[in-house]
Parts: sequence; structure tokens; C-alpha cells
Amino acid sequence: MNKPVDPPSDGIEIINLKDALEERYLAYALSTIMHRALPDARDGLKPVHRRILHGMNLLRLNPGGPFKKSAKVVGDVMGSFHPHGDQAIYDALVRLAQDFASRYPLVDGQGNFGNIDGDSAAAYRYTEARMTDVARRLLDGIDEDAVDFRPNYDGTTEEPAVLPAAFPNLLANGSQGIAVGMATSIPPHNAAELCDAALYLISHPKASSTDLVQLVQGPDFPTGGIVVDKPDAIAEAYRTGRGSFRVRARWAKEEIGRGTWAVVVTEIPYGIPKGRLIEKVAELVGDKKLPLVADVRDESAEDVRVVIEPRSRSIDPNLMMESLFRLTEFEARVPLNVNVLAGGKVPKVLGLVECLREWIDHRREVLIRRSRHRLAAIERRLEILRGLLIIYLDLDRVIRIIREEDEPKSELMRVFELTELQANAILDTRLRALRKLEEEGLRTELEGLEGEKGEIETLLGSEAKQWKTVAWEIREVRKVYGPETPLGRRRTAFAEAPDLGDVDFAEAMVEREPVTVIVSEKGWIRALKGHAADLSKVEFKGDDRMRTSFFAETTSKILVMSTNGKFYTLEASKLPGGRGFGDPIRLMADLDDGADVVSAFPYRPGSKLLVASSDGRGFVASSDDLVATTRKGRNVLGIDAPARAIVAADAAGDHVATIGQNRKLLVFPIAQLPEMARGKGVRLQRFKDGGLSDAKVFTVAAGLTWKDTSGRTWTVGYEELREWLGNRAEAGRLPPKGFPKTNTFG
Repeated sequence: MNKPVDPPSDGIEIINLKDALEERYLAYALSTIMHRALPDARDGLKPVHRRILHGMNLLRLNPGGPFKKSAKVVGDVMGSFHPHGDQAIYDALVRLAQDFASRYPLVDGQGNFGNIDGDSAAAYRYTEARMTDVARRLLDGIDEDAVDFRPNYDGTTEEPAVLPAAFPNLLANGSQGIAVGMATSIPPHNAAELCDAALYLISHPKASSTDLVQLVQGPDFPTGGIVVDKPDAIAEAYRTGRGSFRVRARWAKEEIGRGTWAVVVTEIPYGIPKGRLIEKVAELVGDKKLPLVADVRDESAEDVRVVIEPRSRSIDPNLMMESLFRLTEFEARVPLNVNVLAGGKVPKVLGLVECLREWIDHRREVLIRRSRHRLAAIERRLEILRGLLIIYLDLDRVIRIIREEDEPKSELMRVFELTELQANAILDTRLRALRKLEEEGLRTELEGLEGEKGEIETLLGSEAKQWKTVAWEIREVRKVYGPETPLGRRRTAFAEAPDLGDVDFAEAMVEREPVTVIVSEKGWIRALKGHAADLSKVEFKGDDRMRTSFFAETTSKILVMSTNGKFYTLEASKLPGGRGFGDPIRLMADLDDGADVVSAFPYRPGSKLLVASSDGRGFVASSDDLVATTRKGRNVLGIDAPARAIVAADAAGDHVATIGQNRKLLVFPIAQLPEMARGKGVRLQRFKDGGLSDAKVFTVAAGLTWKDTSGRTWTVGYEELREWLGNRAEAGRLPPKGFPKTNTFG
């Protein structure tokens, strides 16, 4: 065993740096966790808040009483209980007084205590404070041995280790704090709902968080707002004590006149400074990142009123607000992390049931301690009363002993067999109290106290009576802060967020108008206004000519297929007008070198397409999988050179017709083709020479149609098609009479 090394005589002790750091950092961490950052689960207060309320109680700053300077409160708290910076204490006091920060303020402030815009409070020499009724309830019984007291930081006085807490403050007002290696974030809740849940838990001790969530709907923020989380997500958060809530601003559409309107926001998410929020929105509008919003202005007085004007009166207000919710703090996430000191000692994450259990168990303990304190006071008073009643039997002798004896107390104790307490009470009694009327009053008081003593002893002996009394106290709190009271009414509502999908808000700015899209053989594109049926007068540049045309709308997306199997997406609203020849598609999409445009068509959500390459391979693809989000396009059809993509046909039908360069026609069921998002696909038709020339999907019962070079439409009925019906990857037969020499279906 190693002997301890004596420190050198110069007073310098050599220790291992790692050990020293571990020891000191652990001490700091424990101090931060236990005495600064985490609230006590029983009264929901951190030490600084508890010390502020205790200091105000000593100064008798009761509700309805006179205010005193905040500087007086801060000075007393700092000097006697909280040896930290005065600004830290004052900041904590200010937050307790802000009705937009605390759901049930504990401090009644007079003067400038800040505002929801984010402006700070005036200096503590200018403001005044006193306690609210809620704070008074937290302190109720503190002078009746309801809680333990401990020495303050310098041992000159004592402070409460916890408050009696007749109010469910932990969840009602919430708490935020960052400790070492852990943090807490508890949003505020509705006190009446918490009381209902506590009463249910008293009558159903084995209730679960799922049961209590039926009573506690969710957080209730002082600034209101709307929670848009689903009920099962809220229930899971309360079960585990961890989660978050999506809170949105409350808004309404307000008609201005002449068909114009604006959105008025009357409630904003909890903890968001209104000034910062409006500055951010104005900045985004200036940067054109909110294309649906024209202007935002603050018309708030005592209540919140933020007016948002749309860019156009044809805009959907829900869509405009959705863009604001996505890009600004009009929607915020409020975290839930109920990390508290369970029993005032152990840091622990508690669910809803555990939180309320901590509170009601504490209330029962407070009831027992107050009852015992009252019982001791009654027994002391009964002892005095019995002594006083004894001396009334022989007042003259008592007076003689007091007048003549050198030690009257000892003589009274000996003669009348009194206790020291009784003897002192007799000696302290005034002569004018020695009347017959007083004797009757003492007997009445004695009988009353003996009856009260019996009731308290019964209460202390019955756990059922204790819980019944605790429940009665909770009901009294609920009456004061019920949903019909101004302070107790629920402010935060619940709703489901509208499902707008992946809406492009820039696209939503476009007014819906009909257009006719024209694509030339050389890949030039343009959009004529309206749905033009006659395109015979449309001119093209040089020897260019029409490849395809189709009807669309300005809000449409245009899908373009290139010979390398890539699909590109164009916005119809951004296409050049029809007065000129249009623009090359290459200017709007990054087509690879050597790739040309095969076809273009409007995107129809949910539709199916047959895509195929010249080597006779292909598959069915959902049009939703073809939409590209960048100019580089999306790889869909795999191509092996020298093959190229040649077909992107509507897959509405039950059979596929393919025609090869060898002029062989094959018809087979579309069910034989796989549906894929990307790939090379499967063989559609077998060729001895050449490859695929064209393909189309049709309904076999209606027959196969095509257009010849003269523009005439030919139809071959089902019965006539029988000899071409087969299976995928077969060779096929020569087409019917009249099929175009171009080997295409037209």
C-alpha cells in the first residue's frame, strides 16, 4: 500500500491535472443541474424564482397591497439568498411579470416590463412589483412548517427548499433551462385542465398518460396560436416527456373592399419576438423569396395585429399563409423535454402522469405537515387553556402567591400542579382578563379546539381523508382559474395543417390561362395565347417545321424527352410568346451534347407513359417519376449507343402496338410490360434487322388507328387484328393494307 505523500513545506500541492479537472467540472455540473438550470418537479420553480418569491413574501408584497421598487426586491434577494448578478435576478423577475412569457404571471409589475415586440424592460430603479394571486398560492402555508428550510449561502438565515405549491406551476407556467449535459423545455399548459387531470389521477391512481391526454389537450400558450400536430403525436410526447409542438399564427382573411383583401394575424407563436418576425418577413419580401406577399405592416396596439397584403387578389390566402409558415417564424416548433428534479433531487425526464403525481404527492405531504403543525399549536393552546381554567377556581390564592412569593412561577407550579408553559401563561395574563366572562370564553375556545384536534387526528390517521382534502383544495384552485375566467380560458387551439402537397409557390403566382404549345423539328418551342385550333398560318424559321403541338395552361409543366433517354421539365408560364419563332429548348434545359428533342407533352399528374428506345426496349413509367427539378433533367430510359430514345406515348389502354424498321407489326397486352421509375426496360419486339420504329398504346376493343401521309385516319377492328395479337418480344407480321410507309402511327 502506497503511503500518502506529504505536501511540500512551501505550501504548493502537486496534483494530477486530469483528476483536478474531473473533480472541479463535476462539482460545477452538479451545481448547475441542482441549483440553477432545472426546476423542481413539485413547485415547478428554479432556485432563483423560488428565492424571488420568498424575498417578496418577507417584504409582504401581497396581491392588492402596495408595490415596492424592483430594486428593493432584487437587492434583498441578492443579499440574503441568491449571491449572483443583480441583472440575472432582475431578468428572472421580469419574465415572471410578462403576461406574454408566463401563462400565469407570478409577479404583478408596474412600469415598463418589456413587450412582445422584443423590447427589454426598464431598469429596476424605475419599475415596481408585488406578487400575484398565483404566487400567493404557491407560498400558502410556508409559515406552517409545510416545507423544509435550509441555510442560505452564508448561513445567516434560512430559505425554503421547495414551496408548498397549491398551484400546478411546473406544467402551467412551464420552464426552460440549459444545464451541463442536459436541458429542459416545458411549454405552458392550461391550469384548469391540469387540475382536472390531477383529480382524475387521485381517483384513478393507475391512470396512464393516454388517459390524462383526454383531459390535457396540449400546451396552452399565453400568446395563443394554433397547434397543428396530430393527436397521436401529442399523446406520445406526453407519454415519454419528449417531443415538440408545431405552433402556427392565428389569422383571418379580412375584406378591404372592391374585391381586395388582406390577411390579419392576431396571434403569433410562443416565444417569437414580433418585431424580429416582421423584420424577417419584410426582408424576404424585399428579396422576392415570398412571391405571393406584396407587403407586411404592424398595426398592433395592445393586441397583436399584423396585416399581410397579397401580390394579387386572385391568390389563395391559404397558399399565401402556407408560404409564410414554411419560410418564417409564423410557424415555430416548441420543444417538449420535461427534464426536472424529481423529488427535488434526481434529474429525470417525466411524462404527464409522473409530473402530476409529483405535484399531488407533494400536496399531500404539505397537508400532513400543516396538519401536524396545527395540531401541535392546538395542543399547546389547550395546555394553556386548561391551566387558565384551573386558576379561576381560586383566583385570590393565585393573586396572593404572585404578590407575596419571591418565585411565584415555582410556587404556582407546585400548588396547582401546573406545567411551566401554563405557569408562564398565567403570569402573562392581565388583571382585566380575570373576569367571569373571560372564563366562559376560555371554556368555549377549549371545546372548539378539542373538536378541531379530533378532526385533525382523524385526518392524519386516514389516507383516504387526506386525498379527499387534497382533491378539495385542487377543486378550489380550478374554480378560480376555470375555463370561464379571463385568465383561465384556453388560448391555444388545435387544428390540422392543410395538405397542400409539394406546392411551388412561385408557380402559384401565375394566373391560369389557356395556351397552345408548339414544338418544331429543330427543337424550338413557343406558346400561343388561347387554344388555337388552326395552326396552318404558324411560321417557322428557315427550313424548320412543326413537330408537335398541344393545348395546355400557363400553370402547366411541359415534359420534354431527349434522344439520350433524359426527361426535362419546362414551365409553360416561362415559354416565349407566339409572335416570333420561339426559343431553342437548349436555352431552357441543359441538353447533353449530341442529344436532340424527341417529343414534348403536358405533364398530367398520375398518368402513365410508354417509353421505348430504338433497339426495341422499353417499359411503362409514371409521369410523376419523369418530372425534373433542375435544368439537368432526369435520367429515365437507359440507352446503349448507338440506340436512342424514340417513343414517349400515353399508356392509356390495354394493348401495345409496335412497328419495326423491318415493317413488322406486333400487338401484345400492356400487362406484359413492367412499370419502372428508370432503367433499360424489357424487349418489346424481336427484330432480325434494324430496330423499333414506333409504338402506341390503345384499347383493343376499339381497334387500332393510325394516320396516313394524307392525314386520313385508318382503323382496324379487333377481329381483323387477331393475326397480329401475340406476346411481348415476338417478331410480328407485316402490317395491314394502308399502313403508312413512314412506319409510324402518326
